[in-house]
Amino acid sequence: MSIVDSMENCPVCGLPNDLCVCLSLEAEEEKIKVRVERRRYNKPATIIEGIDGKHHNLNEIAKTLKRKLACGGSIKDGKIILLGDHRHVVPEILSKLGFKKESIEVL
Repeated sequence: MSIVDSMENCPVCGLPNDLCVCLSLEAEEEKIKVRVERRRYNKPATIIEGIDGKHHNLNEIAKTLKRKLACGGSIKDGKIILLGDHRHVVPEILSKLGFKKESIEVL
């Protein structure tokens, strides 16, 4: 078996995974909305929506956000819900994770 046979190819573009840029291009094209809702007992919750769960691991993104922000949260219906008002910090963390800062809208 040669090296080429053992490499996996991207299902979208057909290039080897180490050369593929499909996921980074899709991350740049996404429109991410960050907003705050008032939940039970008038507590704030930051809602992050617009991240495609097919191409990104929402669990890992939520885990990273919760760790960096020292808060609780969950994933529901393709949205990341963080406890507390974090709309001013979330865009910076998402941009470090590879999302374009221009595609993140804070409401």
